[in-house]
Amino acid sequence: YIASLNAPAIASGYPKWNDDQKKAFWLNAYNALVMQTVIGHYPIRGAAKGYPANSIRQIPGAFEKTAHLVAGKLVTLDQIENTALAEFNDPRVYLALGRGAVGSGRLRSEAFSTKMVNKQLDETKAQFAITPRWAKVDALTGKVSISPILSWRSAAFIKEYADDSFDLPKREPIELAVIGFLRPHLLAAEEEYIKKNTFQLTYEPFDWRLNDLTGGRPD
Repeated sequence: YIASLNAPAIASGYPKWNDDQKKAFWLNAYNALVMQTVIGHYPIRGAAKGYPANSIRQIPGAFEKTAHLVAGKLVTLDQIENTALAEFNDPRVYLALGRGAVGSGRLRSEAFSTKMVNKQLDETKAQFAITPRWAKVDALTGKVSISPILSWRSAAFIKEYADDSFDLPKREPIELAVIGFLRPHLLAAEEEYIKKNTFQLTYEPFDWRLNDLTGGRPD
């Protein structure tokens, strides 16, 4: 599959594809390349400070330096995320990137497809918004906790979701974006609490443990 990402037919045909076809292609390419990177260094055991010993971050340059041939271009994983996928102005894509980490959104057991990509991304967003390790409204502690992925891509999330928030005076744009993002998935009690506008927004630490079945599953 990875070899096919740079097949002549893809390299020549890519400019003619529609956005949904390109979006599905880059999501699948990214996630496959992450899996190839992990498999090529497995089992991962490193000592880089700030990351778990089994983290993909223990592989030097995995995201920012190692280049892959895709659609006639040499691209790194960071370039796929920051350039190829960013062009679609669709923040849902950042929740669909595996990154080889527990803290990422769920890696689907099916490929993204041109006809289904928007439905698949809606499902990814919905699951992200209702899963406590990624998003949580806690009236007892007075906090709305959210994955740092939304802060990493704050401009995209603000543009897409800030206007969907409740009327919450004196809130920062990213706070409004987080609430707009969560709003369709809130329980009635959570919605009532947020409307009081007393919550504190906090970002959970990103879990860089390897997303495998040897102990890297969520707590």
